[in-house]
Amino acid sequence: MIRAEHLRKFYELGETTVHALDDVSVRIAAGEMVAIRGPSGSGKSTLMNILGCLDRPDAGTYELAGEDVSTLDVDELAEVRNRHVGFIFQTFNLLPRLTALENVELPIQYAGGYRARQRARQSLELVGLGDRMRHQPNQLSGGQRQRVAIARAMANDPGILLADEPTGNLDSRTGEEVLQLFKSLHCQGRTVIIVTHDSAVSRHCQREIYLRDGQVVAAPSPEAAVLMGGGA
Repeated sequence: MIRAEHLRKFYELGETTVHALDDVSVRIAAGEMVAIRGPSGSGKSTLMNILGCLDRPDAGTYELAGEDVSTLDVDELAEVRNRHVGFIFQTFNLLPRLTALENVELPIQYAGGYRARQRARQSLELVGLGDRMRHQPNQLSGGQRQRVAIARAMANDPGILLADEPTGNLDSRTGEEVLQLFKSLHCQGRTVIIVTHDSAVSRHCQREIYLRDGQVVAAPSPEAAVLMGGGA
């Protein structure tokens, strides 16, 4: 599913060159649940942006579902992203004036999908919010808002769910509920990638890719994770 080789990404800050990613190679098999973990400044957000087709590497190759996407332009990346990836963010990123149903329906409409209202309902029911469809975000708890965000990410049935610190704004009990939801979605066959700094979150995954200073410090192979049993 995901094969990235020798990724490099640089940023110029005045006269200083920041090596956000420095020769990073990762492989994630279809259907895995993987954590990308590291401290602030480790490069995990940069890696997430490249794996999610939000950005391109300055060097290296990236194959997603058998397609080399490392040299695609912005429009081509958007097309690949819409086909394959659903995003969940720490801050939920819901539109405040829309209901939960309308928030989930929106990406289906943008993608030119059919039966948008019906599919949005099904997605909300899948995350346990069938009775909250008409509520606006300010009428929902933090955990419910994150569930709406997950339902929105799944609206176009992507093969990959990519979550950036999805429990960062939640209390521990609600965060645990959200992680259990991710594990349930993973058991249904989806590839789940969680970007986090928290080892407690990482332990819910089958394996961890650990970054420090723009380099992979530890990343057991998918085959090794299966042999170890994983955390999912």
